[in-house]
Amino acid sequence: MNQIHIIGGGLAGSEAAWQAASRGVQVVLHEMRPVTPTAVHKTDRLAELVCSNSLRGDKLDNAVGLLKEEMRRLGSLVLRAADANRVPAGAALAVDRDGFSQAITDAIHGHPLIAVVREEITGIPADKEMYPLIVATGPLTSDALSRDIATMVGADHLYFYDAISPIVLADSIDMNKVFRASRWGRSLGPRGSGDPGSEASPAGPACGVDDGEGDYLNCPMTRDEYERFYAALIAAESATVHDFEHTNFFEGCLPIEVMAHRGPDTLRFGPMKPVGLVDPRTGRFPYAVVQLRQDNLAGDHYSLVGFQTQLKWGEQARVLTMIPGLEQAEFVRFGIVHRNTYVNGPTVLHDTWQTKMRPDLFFAGQMSGVEGYVESAASGLLAGINAAAVAVGDTPRPAPRTTAIGALAYYASHADPRHYQPTNITFGIMPTILEDANGKKVKKGDRKLATSERALRDLDEWMRGAVVTP
Repeated sequence: MNQIHIIGGGLAGSEAAWQAASRGVQVVLHEMRPVTPTAVHKTDRLAELVCSNSLRGDKLDNAVGLLKEEMRRLGSLVLRAADANRVPAGAALAVDRDGFSQAITDAIHGHPLIAVVREEITGIPADKEMYPLIVATGPLTSDALSRDIATMVGADHLYFYDAISPIVLADSIDMNKVFRASRWGRSLGPRGSGDPGSEASPAGPACGVDDGEGDYLNCPMTRDEYERFYAALIAAESATVHDFEHTNFFEGCLPIEVMAHRGPDTLRFGPMKPVGLVDPRTGRFPYAVVQLRQDNLAGDHYSLVGFQTQLKWGEQARVLTMIPGLEQAEFVRFGIVHRNTYVNGPTVLHDTWQTKMRPDLFFAGQMSGVEGYVESAASGLLAGINAAAVAVGDTPRPAPRTTAIGALAYYASHADPRHYQPTNITFGIMPTILEDANGKKVKKGDRKLATSERALRDLDEWMRGAVVTP
């Protein structure tokens, strides 16, 4: 019987299930919630987003925008649900998290070839009937399964800490102190460019609504306001992890207070950078700025962009209400810290997301050594395609390294294992493009879009069965 099993119903597991079933393979998806809850999930829905509601950039001049477009062309369920539930977020793709996860849950439960079993799998199965098998248990893999995976992969099993941003009620924001804008006015327009009205292809809105005012609420700070906020932040008490120097945080998702301890201007060059955001009341950039992003379709929840934190909740309420416009803020959710679990990809995985110890066992999602919602779903997409191939007796195929989805898999399986850390997709892990398809030299400023054009061209060839090499 052509069948695969998947452990984990997050973004990667759901996408893998959809891809395999779309190829006529029966799927059994094992999700432990609500039988066994996690520390941060609030519902029993599949693909529930527990950190940000943003899937990041949606333009072809950034790598994650390219990755999303590749996934759309490959029939991604996650991108279909995201596009149907997008909320205003400038040039980014942000979603109503409830509508998004409900859409994926409904699609998975409604597919005739997918069966969802609510149970906790506590170890890598010995039953050969459960293979091909995809382990896509995400950053919150249960302790029992983590221990079993650690036994299987040995000392290469690693972990790092991740943190979640707070969310406030829109009605509690002082709109007289904030202004609406996207950085550099980067808002609606085709996905091929960051400029509104660009003719670049492929066409399509960057967000669902554009009233000309921008899609972020911006809380501007003067130098005095910033310095008082900074002093309070670095003095605030952490809820769990106190050793900032030795805790293994992922660099791409550092708690705000960890960044602050690196120096007084670190935040002003990071999540609180004011460049590209002109305060209409002064006509100048603020000294620092905190951005708020709409978190649901109704527009009544806003998350603090880049403000993931591990501070005690009382400390969060005290410090964050020092931000102009948030003095009376009502918090829907405070930030929390949790452990993310992943394997050392270069020692464990092939670029098909198959494990080196057995070809019918796959890892996908953050467990596989990628970072980010989109990257997790992308690894699940390829793992689902390749697990389906194994199930029907075909040969799994890696995606071309010249594509974002292929470059991500290549990095996870070929990076230096001695210093391995999960990565987001970047143009830096893709082969450099020096000439276009006609042999013409590509100028440095045009290389990102040229890289995207090459990637989509090579992806189309790969989808037709061609072998594409860098």
